[in-house]
Amino acid sequence: MSSSVQLFRDQRYQELKGQCLQQGRLFEDPEFPASHESLYYDSAAKGKVEWKRPKDLCEDPHLLVDGMSSHDFHQGRLGNCWFVAACSCLALRKSLWQQVIPDYKEQEWDPKNPRKYAGIFRFRFWRFGEWTEVVVDDLLPTENGELIYCHSNVRNEFWSALLEKAYAKLAGSYQALDGGCAAEALVDFTGAVAESINLAEGRYGEVIYEQMKLFEDLMKVHKRGGFISCSISSPGCPSEAETELGLIVGHAYSVTAIRKLRLGERLLLSFKAEKLFMVRLRNPWGKKEWHGAWSDSSEEWKKVSDSERKNLGLTVENDGEFWMTFEDWCKNFTDVDICRTVNTSYFSLHKTWEKEMIYGAWTKHPEPLLNRSGGCFDNRETFLQNPQYLFDVTKAEDKVLVSLQQEDRRQYKKEGRGDNITIGFEILKVEDNRRYRLHKLTVQERVATSPYSNTRSVFLRRNLQQGRYVLIPTTYIPGVPTKFILRLYTDVPSKLRELKADRPQMTCWSLLCGYPRRVTQIKVHSAEGLQKQDGSGGADPYVLIKCENQSRCSPVQRGTTRPVFNTQVIFYRKDIDSPVTIQVWDSKLLSDQLLGQAVLAASPGEPRQQQRLRLQGRAGGEAAAVPALISITALSSDDLAEL
Repeated sequence: MSSSVQLFRDQRYQELKGQCLQQGRLFEDPEFPASHESLYYDSAAKGKVEWKRPKDLCEDPHLLVDGMSSHDFHQGRLGNCWFVAACSCLALRKSLWQQVIPDYKEQEWDPKNPRKYAGIFRFRFWRFGEWTEVVVDDLLPTENGELIYCHSNVRNEFWSALLEKAYAKLAGSYQALDGGCAAEALVDFTGAVAESINLAEGRYGEVIYEQMKLFEDLMKVHKRGGFISCSISSPGCPSEAETELGLIVGHAYSVTAIRKLRLGERLLLSFKAEKLFMVRLRNPWGKKEWHGAWSDSSEEWKKVSDSERKNLGLTVENDGEFWMTFEDWCKNFTDVDICRTVNTSYFSLHKTWEKEMIYGAWTKHPEPLLNRSGGCFDNRETFLQNPQYLFDVTKAEDKVLVSLQQEDRRQYKKEGRGDNITIGFEILKVEDNRRYRLHKLTVQERVATSPYSNTRSVFLRRNLQQGRYVLIPTTYIPGVPTKFILRLYTDVPSKLRELKADRPQMTCWSLLCGYPRRVTQIKVHSAEGLQKQDGSGGADPYVLIKCENQSRCSPVQRGTTRPVFNTQVIFYRKDIDSPVTIQVWDSKLLSDQLLGQAVLAASPGEPRQQQRLRLQGRAGGEAAAVPALISITALSSDDLAEL
C-alpha cells in the first residue's frame, strides 16, 4: 500500500483478511456493525431490516459482472440520487474507478477457491486532501431478500452496494447519505476540483453567447476526464415531482456525453442548422426520461436514419439514458455540478497546472489579533480577522483556479451539526512587498469574490495581472469554527503561504540594527504630462519607490506619457526622518532616464486621501523643467499593526 493512503479507523485490510482466512470465518466489521446505528443517525428512525451477505441473496455473487458501466446500478430507498449519479460518472473512467476499488480482481469472488473468500472489501476515497482506505464487511441491508439501497440491475453484482456501504461508513450511517450534491461524491472519488453553476441565475437559457461559452467549457471538461451532473431545483414544488417534459425535480442526472455535430447536406435541410449541440444524460432510477425534442419517440429521430445516428455518435446505451439539445438542457435544468480533473503532470499533452494545497481552519478567539473567524467582507470590523494567504502572479497575466473546501460534516449529523457551513473567499491585490497580515483595507484592490455557498466546495476561475495577492477564505457569518483545504492552481509557481505575523519580529539583531518605528503604505496610481521620449511621441515609463535601503519597481508601461501604474508598496521604517522617494523612469535599451521624482516625509499626520504631486528633477533647481504630475496615496502609522 502507498504510504500516502490513510487507513480509516486504522483498519488494515490484508491483516484482517488474513486473520479471517486463518480462523475460517467471514469478517464482521466492529467499526460499522450490522445494526440500527449503522443505518440511522436518528435513533427514532424505524425499519425492519435484515443484514444479509451476497451468498444469501444469489448463487454466484461477483463484485463486477462483465466490467463496470454507468448503467450497472439503480438508486434504492435512500434519497441519494446524487451519490448514484456520481457513481454513473465514475463508471465512465476505468482509471478512476480502479483507484476507488483497488486491486478489484484480488477482491473478486473466486468460485474455484471459495475458501479464499473472507467477506471483506476495501475502497478508497479522497477525504479532506488525503486518500483514505475504508474496510467493510459484506453484510448488506435487505427486506424480503432484496437490497433496499443502491443495487445493480444484475442480481449477482455487488460493487455498487458495497461501495455505498463504505461511503456510508465514512459518513457515520446510511441515513447520513440522504440528500447531497453529486459534486461532493465526485470529489471524494477523484480528488477533483468542484464547481457549481446556477443556470437560471446565469441566464444560460436566454443568452446565446454565454450558452456557447459554457458548452465549449463543458465539452473540454468532459474530454479531459472531468465529470458533470445536473438537477432541477424548484422552490414550492415537491421533490421528485415530474415536470411536463418528464424530468424529475430535485433529482441528480449524470451527463454521459457531450457532442458538437456538423450535419450533412440532407440533415442540414431537415434541421435548418449546420451544427447540433447535444448532451446525453442518465437518470439514476434507470427509467423516467425526457419527453421533449430528441426524446426516444420524438419527431427529430424520425428524420435521422440508424446509420446517420451511429455516425453522429447519437447512440443510447440503455434505459434511463436520453439526448437533449444543449439549449433545452440550459432551459430545463437549474443547477450544474462540474468536477474538473486538473492536470498537474509534466508528462502530458494538455496544459499542466502548478498546484499548491494548504490546510487551514477558522478558529475563534476573544483577542482580535488572534481571532481567525471574522466572517465575510460585509463584516468590515472583523473581516480581516480571518486566515490570510499570500501568493504571487509573476507573469503579465495568469489564469488562476481556486478551490476552497470545508471538511465533510455528514459525520456530525448525529450531533445535529451535519449541515454544511456557508463559505467563500476574497482575493485582494496588495503591496508588491507585503510580508505581514493585513489589518486595514486602504490602498489594496478587491479583485475577485467567490460565490458564497453552503456546498462543501466553492470554486473560482479568474485571470489576474502580475503582482502580489492575498486570498482570504471566510465563513459567511463570523465566529463559526471549522477546518478547510485551500487549493490554488496557476500556470507558474505562486509560492502560496499563510501570513501569520502581524508585524516584523523583534530579535536580538533588532537591538543592534534597530527595529521599525513606523509603517508606510504608498500607492502610485498614475502619471501625466511626461515628456515624449521617442519619435512616435511616447515613452516607456516605470515607477521606482525607495525608502531607506528598500526599493520596489513597477512593470514598464509601453508607449505612453500618461501611464497608469496602480503600484502598491509597504515600508517598515527604522529611520522616520528618512523620506520616501518616488521616481518615474523611462526604460531605454542602454541606460534608463529619470523623468522626475517626488520626495515625501510620509508622516502619520499627512493627508490620507489621493493627492497629485508635481514631479521634480533630481536637483531642486530643475523643478521648473518637469511639468509632469503624479497621482499617489500615502498612509503612515506608528502602530505597526494598524495597516
